[in-house]
Amino acid sequence: MKSTILRLVPVILLGLSSLGFAGEPTEAGIAAAKAWLGLVDEKQYKESWVQAAPYFQEKVPEGDWVKMISSVRSPLGAVKSRELLGAQFLQSLPGAPDGDYVVMQFRTSFENRSDAVETVTPMKDPQGVWRVSGYFIK
Repeated sequence: MKSTILRLVPVILLGLSSLGFAGEPTEAGIAAAKAWLGLVDEKQYKESWVQAAPYFQEKVPEGDWVKMISSVRSPLGAVKSRELLGAQFLQSLPGAPDGDYVVMQFRTSFENRSDAVETVTPMKDPQGVWRVSGYFIK
């Protein structure tokens, strides 16, 4: 039986219940996460890998990503709604290199599951572009 939990990058996310909003870096990270989630929602899985952070790409080969995300997201059906619960700007995460991150959670309703929580973690890449470095859904 396939689990509905997808952990792609070995990042331990602590204190998510206290997420808040913290200015411009957080807003840029949120925008990047929403754009990336749009690719996943449209089943553009290969493109979502291409648009992900180099750190993500190093940890999860493209073929593995496409298999994992399609096996988890396809059974859920289309997104009916997605609400941002909170976002927090951080400069370090356990198990990940130091850098600029935004850890955020969305309450998402899918056709076949109404109570999912997606955690998306964009990071600023070496060129200064915000790209998703982690995705977790439960």
